Amino acid sequence: MDLFKKKNKQFIQKDQAQATANATTQSNFEGITSKNHVQSNKPLIPYRYTVLNASNKKETGIFAAENESDVRNFLTAQGYQILKVEVKKFYDIELGGNGKLKTSALAFSLTQLSTYIKAGIPLVDAVRIIARQSRDPGEKKAYNRLVYDLLKGENLSDAMMKQDKKFPKLLINMIKTAEMTGDLPTILDDMADYYTSMEQTRKQMISAMTYPAVVLCLAIGVLIFMLIYLVPQFVDLFESQEATLPAITIAIINISNFFKKHFILIIGGTLGFILLFRFLYKNIIVFRTFIQKILMHLPVFGNIIIYNEIANFTKTFASLLNHGVFITDSMEILYKITNNEIYKRIIHKTLDNLGKGESVSKAFKGEWAVPIVAYEMIVTGENTGQLGLMMDKVAVHFQSLHKSLINQVKSLIEPFMIIVLAVIVGIILVSIIVPMFDLYGKIQ
Repeated sequence: MDLFKKKNKQFIQKDQAQATANATTQSNFEGITSKNHVQSNKPLIPYRYTVLNASNKKETGIFAAENESDVRNFLTAQGYQILKVEVKKFYDIELGGNGKLKTSALAFSLTQLSTYIKAGIPLVDAVRIIARQSRDPGEKKAYNRLVYDLLKGENLSDAMMKQDKKFPKLLINMIKTAEMTGDLPTILDDMADYYTSMEQTRKQMISAMTYPAVVLCLAIGVLIFMLIYLVPQFVDLFESQEATLPAITIAIINISNFFKKHFILIIGGTLGFILLFRFLYKNIIVFRTFIQKILMHLPVFGNIIIYNEIANFTKTFASLLNHGVFITDSMEILYKITNNEIYKRIIHKTLDNLGKGESVSKAFKGEWAVPIVAYEMIVTGENTGQLGLMMDKVAVHFQSLHKSLINQVKSLIEPFMIIVLAVIVGIILVSIIVPMFDLYGKIQ
Protein backbone atom coordinates (compact mmCIF):
# COMPACT_ATOMS: atom_id res chain seq x y z
CA MET A 1 0.00 0.00 0.00
CA ASP A 2 2.92 2.34 0.82
CA LEU A 3 4.49 1.50 -2.54
CA PHE A 4 1.20 2.35 -4.28
CA LYS A 5 1.00 5.71 -2.46
CA LYS A 6 4.64 6.56 -3.32
CA LYS A 7 4.09 5.63 -6.93
CA ASN A 8 0.92 7.73 -7.08
CA LYS A 9 2.74 10.67 -5.48
CA GLN A 10 5.52 10.47 -8.08
CA PHE A 11 3.02 10.44 -10.93
CA ILE A 12 1.04 13.31 -9.40
CA GLN A 13 4.17 15.47 -9.03
CA LYS A 14 5.36 14.63 -12.54
CA ASP A 15 1.92 15.34 -13.99
CA GLN A 16 1.62 18.66 -12.19
CA ALA A 17 5.01 19.71 -13.55
CA GLN A 18 4.01 18.58 -17.03
CA ALA A 19 0.68 20.38 -16.77
CA THR A 20 2.48 23.64 -15.93
CA ALA A 21 4.88 23.21 -18.85
CA ASN A 22 2.05 22.55 -21.30
CA ALA A 23 -0.49 25.04 -19.91
CA THR A 24 -0.48 27.22 -23.03
CA THR A 25 -0.74 24.25 -25.41
CA GLN A 26 -3.56 22.70 -23.42
CA SER A 27 -5.40 26.02 -23.33
CA ASN A 28 -5.10 26.25 -27.11
CA PHE A 29 -6.32 22.67 -27.45
CA GLU A 30 -9.34 23.29 -25.22
CA GLY A 31 -10.20 26.40 -27.23
CA ILE A 32 -9.98 24.57 -30.56
CA THR A 33 -11.88 21.48 -29.46
CA SER A 34 -14.62 23.34 -27.65
CA LYS A 35 -15.13 25.52 -30.74
CA ASN A 36 -15.30 22.40 -32.93
CA HIS A 37 -17.65 20.78 -30.45
CA VAL A 38 -20.05 23.69 -30.58
CA GLN A 39 -20.00 23.84 -34.37
CA SER A 40 -20.88 20.22 -35.13
CA ASN A 41 -20.40 16.60 -34.30
CA LYS A 42 -18.17 15.79 -37.28
CA PRO A 43 -17.26 12.16 -37.98
CA LEU A 44 -13.94 11.29 -36.36
CA ILE A 45 -11.01 10.42 -38.64
CA PRO A 46 -8.48 7.81 -37.41
CA TYR A 47 -4.85 9.02 -37.45
CA ARG A 48 -1.66 7.00 -36.99
CA TYR A 49 0.86 8.88 -34.87
CA THR A 50 4.49 8.38 -33.81
CA VAL A 51 5.76 10.30 -30.77
CA LEU A 52 8.55 10.41 -28.19
CA ASN A 53 7.34 10.00 -24.60
CA ALA A 54 8.80 11.51 -21.42
CA SER A 55 11.43 8.72 -21.32
CA ASN A 56 12.50 9.63 -24.88
CA LYS A 57 11.16 6.35 -26.21
CA LYS A 58 9.13 6.00 -29.38
CA GLU A 59 5.41 5.29 -29.09
CA THR A 60 2.98 4.69 -31.92
CA GLY A 61 -0.75 4.39 -31.93
CA ILE A 62 -4.05 5.26 -33.57
CA PHE A 63 -6.16 8.19 -32.41
CA ALA A 64 -9.45 9.37 -33.93
CA ALA A 65 -10.18 13.11 -34.06
CA GLU A 66 -12.02 15.63 -36.21
CA ASN A 67 -8.80 16.83 -37.87
CA GLU A 68 -5.02 16.53 -37.73
CA SER A 69 -4.68 19.79 -35.81
CA ASP A 70 -6.74 18.33 -32.94
CA VAL A 71 -4.49 15.26 -32.82
CA ARG A 72 -1.30 17.33 -32.74
CA ASN A 73 -2.61 19.71 -30.05
CA PHE A 74 -3.87 16.80 -27.98
CA LEU A 75 -0.59 14.87 -28.16
CA THR A 76 1.42 18.00 -27.33
CA ALA A 77 -0.84 18.66 -24.33
CA GLN A 78 -0.12 15.10 -23.18
CA GLY A 79 3.60 15.92 -23.08
CA TYR A 80 4.63 13.98 -26.17
CA GLN A 81 7.13 15.14 -28.77
CA ILE A 82 5.46 14.56 -32.14
CA LEU A 83 7.44 12.82 -34.86
CA LYS A 84 4.68 12.01 -37.35
CA VAL A 85 0.89 12.22 -37.68
CA GLU A 86 -0.92 10.94 -40.77
CA VAL A 87 -4.35 9.64 -41.73
CA LYS A 88 -4.55 5.90 -41.09
CA LYS A 89 -4.21 3.88 -44.27
CA PHE A 90 -6.98 1.40 -45.13
CA TYR A 91 -4.51 -1.50 -44.82
CA ASP A 92 -3.22 -0.28 -41.42
CA ILE A 93 -5.02 -2.77 -39.19
CA GLU A 94 -4.88 -2.31 -35.43
CA LEU A 95 -4.60 -5.70 -33.77
CA GLY A 96 -6.20 -6.17 -30.33
CA GLY A 97 -7.23 -3.51 -27.87
CA ASN A 98 -10.81 -3.27 -29.15
CA GLY A 99 -12.58 -5.33 -26.49
CA LYS A 100 -13.72 -4.37 -22.99
CA LEU A 101 -11.16 -3.38 -20.39
CA LYS A 102 -10.06 -6.22 -18.16
CA THR A 103 -12.03 -6.24 -14.92
CA SER A 104 -8.91 -6.34 -12.73
CA ALA A 105 -7.30 -3.43 -14.62
CA LEU A 106 -10.55 -1.45 -14.49
CA ALA A 107 -10.85 -1.93 -10.71
CA PHE A 108 -7.27 -0.74 -10.17
CA SER A 109 -7.78 2.29 -12.44
CA LEU A 110 -10.95 3.29 -10.56
CA THR A 111 -9.04 3.13 -7.27
CA GLN A 112 -6.30 5.33 -8.76
CA LEU A 113 -8.82 7.81 -10.16
CA SER A 114 -10.53 8.13 -6.78
CA THR A 115 -7.17 8.64 -5.04
CA TYR A 116 -6.12 11.39 -7.44
CA ILE A 117 -9.44 13.24 -7.15
CA LYS A 118 -9.28 13.07 -3.32
CA ALA A 119 -5.75 14.51 -3.57
CA GLY A 120 -7.21 17.56 -5.35
CA ILE A 121 -6.10 16.64 -8.88
CA PRO A 122 -8.61 17.80 -11.55
CA LEU A 123 -10.51 14.97 -13.21
CA VAL A 124 -8.96 15.44 -16.65
CA ASP A 125 -5.45 15.43 -15.17
CA ALA A 126 -6.25 12.32 -13.11
CA VAL A 127 -7.41 10.46 -16.24
CA ARG A 128 -4.31 11.71 -18.06
CA ILE A 129 -2.06 10.16 -15.38
CA ILE A 130 -3.85 6.81 -15.76
CA ALA A 131 -3.47 7.01 -19.56
CA ARG A 132 0.24 7.71 -19.18
CA GLN A 133 0.70 4.80 -16.75
CA SER A 134 -1.16 2.29 -18.94
CA ARG A 135 1.04 -0.25 -20.71
CA ASP A 136 -1.75 -2.03 -22.55
CA PRO A 137 -2.41 -0.32 -25.93
CA GLY A 138 -6.18 -0.80 -25.60
CA GLU A 139 -6.25 0.81 -22.14
CA LYS A 140 -4.03 3.71 -23.20
CA LYS A 141 -6.24 4.36 -26.22
CA ALA A 142 -9.43 4.27 -24.12
CA TYR A 143 -8.13 6.67 -21.45
CA ASN A 144 -6.62 9.02 -24.05
CA ARG A 145 -10.03 9.15 -25.70
CA LEU A 146 -11.56 10.04 -22.30
CA VAL A 147 -9.04 12.88 -21.89
CA TYR A 148 -9.85 14.14 -25.39
CA ASP A 149 -13.61 14.17 -24.73
CA LEU A 150 -13.22 15.67 -21.25
CA LEU A 151 -11.17 18.53 -22.68
CA LYS A 152 -13.99 19.12 -25.17
CA GLY A 153 -16.34 19.71 -22.23
CA GLU A 154 -17.99 16.29 -22.02
CA ASN A 155 -19.02 14.75 -18.69
CA LEU A 156 -17.10 11.63 -17.66
CA SER A 157 -20.21 9.45 -18.07
CA ASP A 158 -20.91 10.83 -21.56
CA ALA A 159 -17.27 10.34 -22.54
CA MET A 160 -17.46 6.72 -21.35
CA MET A 161 -20.79 6.25 -23.13
CA LYS A 162 -19.04 7.00 -26.42
CA GLN A 163 -16.86 3.97 -25.64
CA ASP A 164 -19.54 1.66 -24.24
CA LYS A 165 -17.69 -1.29 -25.81
CA LYS A 166 -14.80 -0.46 -23.47
CA PHE A 167 -16.55 0.55 -20.26
CA PRO A 168 -19.35 -1.47 -18.58
CA LYS A 169 -22.88 -0.03 -18.74
CA LEU A 170 -23.20 -0.33 -14.96
CA LEU A 171 -20.12 1.82 -14.38
CA ILE A 172 -21.37 4.47 -16.82
CA ASN A 173 -24.75 4.67 -15.08
CA MET A 174 -23.17 4.81 -11.61
CA ILE A 175 -20.84 7.62 -12.66
CA LYS A 176 -23.82 9.46 -14.15
CA THR A 177 -25.47 9.18 -10.71
CA ALA A 178 -22.27 10.43 -9.05
CA GLU A 179 -22.18 13.46 -11.33
CA MET A 180 -25.69 14.38 -10.18
CA THR A 181 -24.90 13.87 -6.47
CA GLY A 182 -21.37 15.34 -6.62
CA ASP A 183 -19.80 12.37 -4.80
CA LEU A 184 -17.64 10.83 -7.52
CA PRO A 185 -14.76 9.46 -5.35
CA THR A 186 -17.10 7.42 -3.13
CA ILE A 187 -18.81 5.77 -6.10
CA LEU A 188 -15.45 5.14 -7.77
CA ASP A 189 -14.26 3.36 -4.60
CA ASP A 190 -17.48 1.33 -4.40
CA MET A 191 -17.27 0.34 -8.06
CA ALA A 192 -13.62 -0.64 -7.61
CA ASP A 193 -14.66 -2.95 -4.76
CA TYR A 194 -17.53 -4.27 -6.88
CA TYR A 195 -15.32 -5.16 -9.86
CA THR A 196 -12.64 -6.63 -7.57
CA SER A 197 -15.30 -8.91 -6.09
CA MET A 198 -16.55 -9.86 -9.59
CA GLU A 199 -12.97 -10.68 -10.65
CA GLN A 200 -12.44 -12.89 -7.60
CA THR A 201 -15.63 -14.81 -8.41
CA ARG A 202 -14.54 -15.22 -12.03
CA LYS A 203 -11.14 -16.52 -10.94
CA GLN A 204 -12.82 -19.02 -8.61
CA MET A 205 -14.87 -20.34 -11.54
CA ILE A 206 -11.78 -20.59 -13.75
CA SER A 207 -9.84 -22.31 -10.96
CA ALA A 208 -12.67 -24.84 -10.51
CA MET A 209 -12.75 -25.68 -14.22
CA THR A 210 -9.01 -25.68 -14.98
CA TYR A 211 -8.19 -29.11 -13.55
CA PRO A 212 -11.16 -30.94 -15.13
CA ALA A 213 -10.43 -29.27 -18.48
CA VAL A 214 -6.76 -30.32 -18.39
CA VAL A 215 -7.61 -33.90 -17.39
CA LEU A 216 -10.32 -34.09 -20.07
CA CYS A 217 -7.90 -32.87 -22.76
CA LEU A 218 -5.30 -35.43 -21.62
CA ALA A 219 -7.95 -38.17 -21.64
CA ILE A 220 -9.05 -37.28 -25.17
CA GLY A 221 -5.41 -37.12 -26.33
CA VAL A 222 -4.59 -40.53 -24.82
CA LEU A 223 -7.78 -42.02 -26.26
CA ILE A 224 -7.06 -40.72 -29.77
CA PHE A 225 -3.44 -41.97 -29.58
CA MET A 226 -4.54 -45.45 -28.52
CA LEU A 227 -7.30 -45.70 -31.12
CA ILE A 228 -5.31 -44.36 -34.07
CA TYR A 229 -1.81 -45.72 -33.35
CA LEU A 230 -1.79 -48.42 -30.65
CA VAL A 231 -4.89 -50.50 -31.50
CA PRO A 232 -4.02 -50.91 -35.23
CA GLN A 233 -0.62 -52.40 -34.22
CA PHE A 234 -2.38 -55.23 -32.42
CA VAL A 235 -5.04 -55.64 -35.11
CA ASP A 236 -2.36 -56.73 -37.58
CA LEU A 237 -1.03 -59.20 -35.01
CA PHE A 238 -4.48 -60.66 -34.29
CA GLU A 239 -5.29 -61.04 -38.00
CA SER A 240 -1.97 -62.75 -38.81
CA GLN A 241 -2.46 -65.24 -35.96
CA GLU A 242 -6.20 -65.70 -36.64
CA ALA A 243 -7.02 -64.99 -33.02
CA THR A 244 -10.60 -65.25 -31.79
CA LEU A 245 -11.73 -61.73 -30.97
CA PRO A 246 -14.29 -60.99 -28.24
CA ALA A 247 -17.09 -58.46 -28.79
CA ILE A 248 -15.31 -55.70 -26.83
CA THR A 249 -12.21 -56.01 -29.04
CA ILE A 250 -14.28 -55.95 -32.25
CA ALA A 251 -16.07 -52.81 -31.01
CA ILE A 252 -12.76 -51.06 -30.22
CA ILE A 253 -11.32 -52.06 -33.62
CA ASN A 254 -14.41 -50.68 -35.41
CA ILE A 255 -14.11 -47.42 -33.48
CA SER A 256 -10.40 -47.28 -34.32
CA ASN A 257 -11.07 -47.82 -38.05
CA PHE A 258 -13.75 -45.13 -38.00
CA PHE A 259 -11.35 -42.64 -36.39
CA LYS A 260 -8.59 -43.44 -38.88
CA LYS A 261 -10.85 -43.07 -41.92
CA HIS A 262 -12.73 -39.97 -40.78
CA PHE A 263 -10.23 -38.21 -38.48
CA ILE A 264 -10.18 -34.91 -40.44
CA LEU A 265 -13.97 -35.00 -40.79
CA ILE A 266 -14.38 -35.55 -37.02
CA ILE A 267 -12.02 -32.65 -36.17
CA GLY A 268 -13.68 -30.37 -38.74
CA GLY A 269 -17.17 -31.38 -37.57
CA THR A 270 -16.24 -30.72 -33.94
CA LEU A 271 -14.85 -27.25 -34.72
CA GLY A 272 -17.87 -26.50 -36.91
CA PHE A 273 -20.24 -27.55 -34.13
CA ILE A 274 -18.43 -25.33 -31.62
CA LEU A 275 -18.54 -22.31 -33.95
CA LEU A 276 -22.20 -22.91 -34.82
CA PHE A 277 -23.10 -23.34 -31.14
CA ARG A 278 -21.28 -20.12 -30.26
CA PHE A 279 -23.03 -18.22 -33.07
CA LEU A 280 -26.48 -19.50 -32.08
CA TYR A 281 -25.83 -18.81 -28.39
CA LYS A 282 -24.77 -15.22 -29.07
CA ASN A 283 -27.43 -14.32 -31.62
CA ILE A 284 -30.53 -16.48 -31.06
CA ILE A 285 -32.37 -15.62 -27.82
CA VAL A 286 -34.57 -18.75 -27.86
CA PHE A 287 -31.54 -21.01 -28.24
CA ARG A 288 -29.61 -19.15 -25.51
CA THR A 289 -32.58 -19.41 -23.14
CA PHE A 290 -32.92 -23.14 -23.84
CA ILE A 291 -29.23 -23.82 -23.13
CA GLN A 292 -29.26 -21.69 -19.97
CA LYS A 293 -32.31 -23.56 -18.67
CA ILE A 294 -30.59 -26.92 -19.25
CA LEU A 295 -27.38 -25.79 -17.52
CA MET A 296 -29.27 -24.31 -14.57
CA HIS A 297 -31.15 -27.60 -14.03
CA LEU A 298 -27.97 -29.71 -13.93
CA PRO A 299 -27.17 -31.30 -10.54
CA VAL A 300 -24.61 -29.26 -8.54
CA PHE A 301 -23.47 -27.20 -11.56
CA GLY A 302 -26.94 -25.68 -11.84
CA ASN A 303 -26.66 -24.37 -8.28
CA ILE A 304 -23.23 -22.91 -9.03
CA ILE A 305 -24.75 -20.88 -11.89
CA ILE A 306 -27.81 -19.84 -9.86
CA TYR A 307 -25.78 -18.80 -6.79
CA ASN A 308 -23.41 -16.79 -8.99
CA GLU A 309 -26.26 -15.04 -10.85
CA ILE A 310 -28.15 -14.23 -7.65
CA ALA A 311 -24.99 -12.92 -5.96
CA ASN A 312 -24.19 -10.68 -8.96
CA PHE A 313 -27.78 -9.50 -9.31
CA THR A 314 -28.27 -8.61 -5.62
CA LYS A 315 -24.82 -7.03 -5.29
CA THR A 316 -25.44 -4.80 -8.31
CA PHE A 317 -29.00 -4.00 -7.19
CA ALA A 318 -27.73 -3.08 -3.72
CA SER A 319 -25.02 -0.84 -5.15
CA LEU A 320 -27.56 1.02 -7.29
CA LEU A 321 -30.08 1.44 -4.47
CA ASN A 322 -27.47 2.50 -1.91
CA HIS A 323 -26.35 5.30 -4.24
CA GLY A 324 -29.81 6.73 -4.66
CA VAL A 325 -30.80 5.23 -8.01
CA PHE A 326 -34.59 4.73 -8.28
CA ILE A 327 -35.85 1.13 -8.27
CA THR A 328 -37.26 1.38 -11.81
CA ASP A 329 -33.99 2.86 -13.12
CA SER A 330 -32.05 0.16 -11.24
CA MET A 331 -34.13 -2.58 -12.85
CA GLU A 332 -33.63 -1.08 -16.31
CA ILE A 333 -29.85 -1.01 -15.74
CA LEU A 334 -29.90 -4.60 -14.44
CA TYR A 335 -31.88 -5.68 -17.49
CA LYS A 336 -29.23 -4.19 -19.79
CA ILE A 337 -26.20 -5.71 -18.06
CA THR A 338 -27.60 -9.19 -17.31
CA ASN A 339 -26.66 -11.88 -19.85
CA ASN A 340 -28.90 -14.58 -18.42
CA GLU A 341 -32.24 -14.68 -20.26
CA ILE A 342 -34.09 -16.30 -17.33
CA TYR A 343 -33.24 -13.37 -15.06
CA LYS A 344 -33.90 -10.89 -17.87
CA ARG A 345 -37.47 -12.24 -18.01
CA ILE A 346 -37.87 -11.87 -14.23
CA ILE A 347 -36.52 -8.31 -14.31
CA HIS A 348 -38.84 -7.45 -17.20
CA LYS A 349 -41.76 -8.82 -15.18
CA THR A 350 -40.61 -6.70 -12.23
CA LEU A 351 -40.65 -3.56 -14.39
CA ASP A 352 -44.20 -4.37 -15.53
CA ASN A 353 -45.27 -4.87 -11.89
CA LEU A 354 -43.64 -1.60 -10.81
CA GLY A 355 -45.51 0.16 -13.61
CA LYS A 356 -48.75 -1.16 -12.11
CA GLY A 357 -47.76 0.02 -8.64
CA GLU A 358 -46.99 -3.47 -7.33
CA SER A 359 -43.99 -4.60 -5.24
CA VAL A 360 -40.62 -5.84 -6.48
CA SER A 361 -40.96 -9.15 -4.65
CA LYS A 362 -44.13 -10.19 -6.52
CA ALA A 363 -42.18 -10.89 -9.72
CA PHE A 364 -39.73 -13.13 -7.83
CA LYS A 365 -42.37 -15.19 -6.04
CA GLY A 366 -42.48 -18.82 -7.18
CA GLU A 367 -39.61 -18.46 -9.67
CA TRP A 368 -37.52 -21.66 -9.83
CA ALA A 369 -34.36 -19.61 -10.56
CA VAL A 370 -34.75 -17.55 -7.36
CA PRO A 371 -33.89 -19.41 -4.12
CA ILE A 372 -36.53 -19.01 -1.40
CA VAL A 373 -33.97 -17.31 0.89
CA ALA A 374 -33.39 -14.56 -1.67
CA TYR A 375 -37.13 -14.06 -2.15
CA GLU A 376 -37.78 -13.82 1.62
CA MET A 377 -34.96 -11.27 2.01
CA ILE A 378 -36.44 -9.13 -0.78
CA VAL A 379 -39.82 -9.21 1.01
CA THR A 380 -38.15 -8.31 4.32
CA GLY A 381 -36.24 -5.44 2.68
CA GLU A 382 -39.44 -4.02 1.19
CA ASN A 383 -41.36 -4.32 4.46
CA THR A 384 -38.62 -2.65 6.50
CA GLY A 385 -37.71 -0.02 3.91
CA GLN A 386 -34.11 -1.30 3.79
CA LEU A 387 -34.06 -3.10 0.46
CA GLY A 388 -30.49 -2.02 -0.35
CA LEU A 389 -29.17 -3.35 2.97
CA MET A 390 -31.02 -6.66 2.52
CA MET A 391 -29.65 -7.05 -1.01
CA ASP A 392 -26.13 -6.57 0.35
CA LYS A 393 -26.73 -9.37 2.86
CA VAL A 394 -28.17 -11.65 0.15
CA ALA A 395 -25.12 -11.01 -2.03
CA VAL A 396 -22.72 -11.89 0.78
CA HIS A 397 -24.73 -15.04 1.63
CA PHE A 398 -24.80 -16.37 -1.93
CA GLN A 399 -21.19 -15.44 -2.61
CA SER A 400 -20.28 -17.58 0.39
CA LEU A 401 -22.49 -20.45 -0.87
CA HIS A 402 -21.02 -20.14 -4.35
CA LYS A 403 -17.43 -20.27 -3.07
CA SER A 404 -18.20 -23.24 -0.80
CA LEU A 405 -19.91 -25.17 -3.62
CA ILE A 406 -17.01 -24.54 -6.00
CA ASN A 407 -14.54 -25.87 -3.41
CA GLN A 408 -16.69 -28.99 -2.98
CA VAL A 409 -16.89 -29.55 -6.73
CA LYS A 410 -13.11 -29.14 -7.05
CA SER A 411 -12.49 -31.75 -4.36
CA LEU A 412 -14.98 -34.21 -5.92
CA ILE A 413 -14.29 -33.70 -9.59
CA GLU A 414 -10.57 -34.52 -9.42
CA PRO A 415 -10.97 -38.18 -8.35
CA PHE A 416 -14.03 -38.51 -10.61
CA MET A 417 -12.06 -37.43 -13.69
CA ILE A 418 -9.20 -39.78 -12.78
CA ILE A 419 -11.67 -42.68 -12.47
CA VAL A 420 -13.25 -41.84 -15.84
CA LEU A 421 -9.81 -41.69 -17.50
CA ALA A 422 -8.80 -44.98 -15.88
CA VAL A 423 -12.03 -46.69 -17.03
CA ILE A 424 -11.61 -45.53 -20.65
CA VAL A 425 -7.97 -46.59 -20.85
CA GLY A 426 -8.78 -49.81 -18.98
CA ILE A 427 -11.49 -50.80 -21.49
CA ILE A 428 -9.08 -50.34 -24.40
CA LEU A 429 -6.34 -52.31 -22.63
CA VAL A 430 -8.75 -55.14 -21.78
CA SER A 431 -9.85 -55.29 -25.42
CA ILE A 432 -6.20 -55.86 -26.36
CA ILE A 433 -5.17 -58.18 -23.52
CA VAL A 434 -8.10 -60.67 -23.82
CA PRO A 435 -7.17 -61.77 -27.39
CA MET A 436 -3.55 -62.02 -26.26
CA PHE A 437 -4.53 -64.80 -23.86
CA ASP A 438 -6.19 -66.63 -26.78
CA LEU A 439 -2.98 -66.34 -28.79
CA TYR A 440 -0.95 -67.58 -25.84
CA GLY A 441 -3.26 -70.64 -25.55
CA LYS A 442 -2.76 -71.48 -29.22
CA ILE A 443 0.99 -71.23 -28.92
CA GLN A 444 0.92 -73.57 -25.89
